[in-house]
Amino acid sequence: MLLPVILSGGSGSRLWPVSREHYPKQFQRFNSAKYSLLQEAALRMAGVEGADRPLVVCNEEHRFMVAEQLYVIDTTPSNIVLEPCGRNTAPALALAALCACDTHPASLMLVMPADHVIECREAFQAAVEQGKGLAESGQLVAFGIQPATPHTGYGYIRRGEMLGTGYRVDAFVEKPDRERAQAYLDSGDYLWNSGIFLFSAERYLEELQAQAPDIAEACRNAYAGRSEDLDFLRVDIEAFSACRSESIDYAVMENTQHAAVVPMDPGWSDIGAWDAIFALKRDPQREGNAIQGDVLLHDTHDSLVHSHSRLVATVGVRDLVIVETEDAVLVANRHHAQETKRIVEVLKASHRPECQAMPEVYRPWGHYRTMVLTECFQVKEIVVKPGAKLSLQMHHHRAEHWVVVQGTAGVTLGKGHGDTEDLSSFLLTEDESTYIPLGTVHRLENPGVIPLRLIEVQTGSYLGEDDIVRIDDAYGRL
Repeated sequence: MLLPVILSGGSGSRLWPVSREHYPKQFQRFNSAKYSLLQEAALRMAGVEGADRPLVVCNEEHRFMVAEQLYVIDTTPSNIVLEPCGRNTAPALALAALCACDTHPASLMLVMPADHVIECREAFQAAVEQGKGLAESGQLVAFGIQPATPHTGYGYIRRGEMLGTGYRVDAFVEKPDRERAQAYLDSGDYLWNSGIFLFSAERYLEELQAQAPDIAEACRNAYAGRSEDLDFLRVDIEAFSACRSESIDYAVMENTQHAAVVPMDPGWSDIGAWDAIFALKRDPQREGNAIQGDVLLHDTHDSLVHSHSRLVATVGVRDLVIVETEDAVLVANRHHAQETKRIVEVLKASHRPECQAMPEVYRPWGHYRTMVLTECFQVKEIVVKPGAKLSLQMHHHRAEHWVVVQGTAGVTLGKGHGDTEDLSSFLLTEDESTYIPLGTVHRLENPGVIPLRLIEVQTGSYLGEDDIVRIDDAYGRL
């Protein structure tokens, strides 16, 4: 049995302003018009004999997006394990392995980051099949990509002697400079480290215990304190927070004597920064440009131009990255695209909202989009999925006016300030509205079979999202 394990952590800061902390790159359609990167990863082994439903490890803040995106593609995960805080890949995989030992003890874990592109699924599946025998014999199998260029942004694996259907690993090598990368390419003995692995859960935990016992102990303690929450598995926050942050490469793979590598060439790309998107989307028939959205180019060469919400026009430019969203525009030299994360660091230090969320924000019940925001009023478009409902809540600093523009709204209102006992319920249809005074307990839900769309006008002295007192919530949010 093969258990796909999808690691869906990280914020993708080098792909700002499209990728943001609350809606990072793995949930977006960078490669496909139909599927997000996470959905592509979940479908990568679909239909393969012996492949089980995927297990996903994700940030607690992203849990509902993971569940929703898997639901959309008719994929029921075997489990969704929540990380209460980011601790890199070694601890994340320890949680996955502990879960697998409980639920899939005889399975091999196929570890896949959620933010990779694989162009040829058949070639990928063939490489996984090739690595099975090594993993079943106790090897920790890495998949190495046949290098096409002397890339300086990837780590490398130096392969050693033949070992079954693959090779022994002689060394894991850090990202090289240009000259060394060219030497690696010329030698033919080096592969790009894809970050994709195959091994049994038990063997990984054994090696983690041998190489990084403190990480193994912290993760066992965190898993021992686990609890189920809806469709999610929560681990003990305090125990997991005490674990040090480390990658699987540093914690295990660079130190074990049981590492093997299987070469593959499935059209792999690590979507880490805008230069990777450029390489993926570059069109030689369009002066070497990569474009998306409403774009008009004149005398423009070897540039990425990405429009999200309006026309973007360029004249007489070369080697640029231009990315437009509703609330931010990035202009960068294409060869410095990796440095975009520096902008995000400044935004975080300045407590700017542009580093966290897009104007369109996703929630377990649907999403909302900020249309107008001033000091004293805010206008939002709110979309609620059929059958979904918001929490029963109140606000200390704002009142709200709802106008239904599509579907049917179920509204619950209290009679007075903070009243949770004497509640009334009624329906609103298109072109009808209601007013929720400051401090009034209320709830919005969609009892219909089509999406509910409404315009919300907020007025008050403070309009922040943290002015929500949740009294009851179907999704277990505090």
